[in-house]
Amino acid sequence: MALDLLEIKRAVQIAKEAVEGGVDWIEAGTPLIKSEGMNSVRQLKNAFPKNVIVADMKTVDTGAMEVEMAAKAGADVVMLLGNADDSTIVESIRSARKYGVKVMIDLISVDDPLRRSKEMESLGVDYINVHTGIDQQMMGIEPVSILQNICREVNVPVAVAGGLDPRSAARAVNAGADIVIVGGNIIRSDSVTESARAIRNSVDSPANVTESERSRDEEIREILMAVSTPNISDAMHRKGAMNRIHSCTEGRKMVGTAVTVRTMEGDWAKTVEAIDMAESGDVIVIYSGSIDTACWGGLATMSCINKGVAGVVVDGAVRDIDEIKKMSLPVFAGNNVPNAGDPKGFGEINSEIICGDQTVCPGDYIVGDDNGVVVVPGKRAYEIARRAKEVEKTEKRLYSEIQKGGTLSNILELEKWEKHR
Repeated sequence: MALDLLEIKRAVQIAKEAVEGGVDWIEAGTPLIKSEGMNSVRQLKNAFPKNVIVADMKTVDTGAMEVEMAAKAGADVVMLLGNADDSTIVESIRSARKYGVKVMIDLISVDDPLRRSKEMESLGVDYINVHTGIDQQMMGIEPVSILQNICREVNVPVAVAGGLDPRSAARAVNAGADIVIVGGNIIRSDSVTESARAIRNSVDSPANVTESERSRDEEIREILMAVSTPNISDAMHRKGAMNRIHSCTEGRKMVGTAVTVRTMEGDWAKTVEAIDMAESGDVIVIYSGSIDTACWGGLATMSCINKGVAGVVVDGAVRDIDEIKKMSLPVFAGNNVPNAGDPKGFGEINSEIICGDQTVCPGDYIVGDDNGVVVVPGKRAYEIARRAKEVEKTEKRLYSEIQKGGTLSNILELEKWEKHR
């Protein structure tokens, strides 16, 4: 288990729960080492003397010195970067032999992992780690895809790391991995022990883990439906949220791809024509020139339900709220009024528009819940969905810790990170 956290107290507590679930090796992650120094390694070794402690130093220079530091702090395995110069690797191995520790090479961001693995084996490293970083994972890059060739070509034990869950951990074992390294799917869980146990079981019995085939669009929709709009906004660095738009149908979640409409002063012709152009799972996103005259109502909402539309967003006004609330379609708008405009036909469908001060292009993913509406650019949808899932995991873990009697400021040690003049 990789403890990619900032606070050693939290790391030790989470590790205790994870060991109960079957974790063998405990890694002091690079963020933890940078935050707490070698004291993080010392405390982990003191707390878990029977477990293998890995220090993820990500060393790229002064290898002998950093291996010595980690070894004296209690590490059993020290992680170096595969991009380091051979001279650094050789000196690190010499230092490791002197202090009785093992050297693991991390292949993160290495251009040719197979070639570099063979070179590392020839230099005498103890382990090779096939690793895709968190930012790479968000782009859909998985370590298992390059693992199998390396396992076939080298004779040192091979580890694998990078966003692994029970399914992908099982795939990694079947591909030849000797060591499975899991971070976020354990440490950010609201039930660390159970999450660790699920990974443990999949590693021990990989043949029992079934795979489900999903398209990329299905996966994006599934993730976005599971997270909240605040999670998504956080994942987008506080961007993407529409202004002035609120739910007219509380308690209903909406996820879909945008069909955009620009119309004028309550003109509802293009808004209802867009229903015929929409496909099942789409969200109709409308910019209207007026918040005082409705361009949407109950009849249009019923038409959307017949087409399987996922929801409607109106930067402007809607009417027939009492009828709309009785229907199943999520509707979001800036205002509700009784009067409607006329179907004059001005405007256009499926062009770039501004809705709630956010740019919306056809095909962008639109997510709405009781917090509001966010726009997820189609080209980055998979990445943002994955990042939002990580935000959700972190929040769930924090909720769990607060329920045990902590407070948010104490758990995150906020005073430690405040600027002091």
